[in-house]
Parts: sequence; structure tokens; C-alpha cells
Amino acid sequence: MSSLLLVFVGLAMLAAGYFLYSRFLGANVFCLSEGYTTPAHTMEDGIDYVPTNKYVLWGHHFTSVAGAAPIIGPAVAVIWGWLPAFLWVTLGTVFFAGMHDLGALWASQRHRGQSIGTLSGRYIGARGRNLFLVVIFFGFAIFTMLFVIFIFVAIVELRFDVNFFFAA
Repeated sequence: MSSLLLVFVGLAMLAAGYFLYSRFLGANVFCLSEGYTTPAHTMEDGIDYVPTNKYVLWGHHFTSVAGAAPIIGPAVAVIWGWLPAFLWVTLGTVFFAGMHDLGALWASQRHRGQSIGTLSGRYIGARGRNLFLVVIFFGFAIFTMLFVIFIFVAIVELRFDVNFFFAA
């Protein structure tokens, strides 16, 4: 299969997710409204709450959510082939990453720009908030770093037929 064909199919899947699935989520799940005023406008202080151009916001969000797809995608491709990796990146982006990010942004917007950690304390209590923040710290910061190192070592092991972890 031509690589260019895969690019066009992937872009079509992402575009369909953007125009169809996100519209469905916005209308039926999150009940988004054009008339809603964001905390950047209602609480503008020039420091934390500053109205910003939508393209600048998109750029910040895009760089923040690069996530697991660029890390896991190549590892999946090396181990299982290009089709599962292609599906991981395209369908995973639309149905998992997009849904999660839209939901997190929606919750933050509807609660005066508060973080998910703060919102968890509000809805499940102080103990739940503290546990959530500890899990996020260890799960995101430390585990992600170790996971990236492990994946790259595993790829080297598979490709070069060496054994770093379980030497005989």
C-alpha cells in the first residue's frame, strides 16, 4: 500500500472525527453553546486569565496533548506491524484523546478555569483529591518516563537481537 494513500486515509479519519464526532460530543454530551463566555473573559486579570487568539490556544493545546501516540505508535509498528499502529494513532486520537481532552477542557471552563485536581477535591473530597494528585504525579511523570525508556530498549532488543533485561 502506498504511503501517500495511508496519509490521505489518516487525514480523512481525523477530519471525520473532527467534523462529525466532535460535533456529536459538543451537541449531545457536553451541550456546548456559542453564547458561553469563557473564564478568560469573565475573570480577566492580565496574568492567569487572558483572552487569547484561538490559533495560539490551539497551538498550546496541540503541543500539550502529543501524549502516547508518538511514543507507543512506533513501538506497536515494530512489534505488530503498521496497521495496528495506524489504527492506534488515528482512531485512538479521535475516540480517546479527543474525547478526553474535550471533556477536561469543558469541565475546567464550566468551573471558572479550575484544574481537574481541584475539581476532584470538590466532587469527591480532600482524600480523593490528594490520591488523584499523587496518582497523576507518579503515573504521568515517573511512569511515563520509565515507559518511554522501556519501549525504546525493547525496540532495540527486538531489532538487534540483544538482551538487556533478561540476559542469559
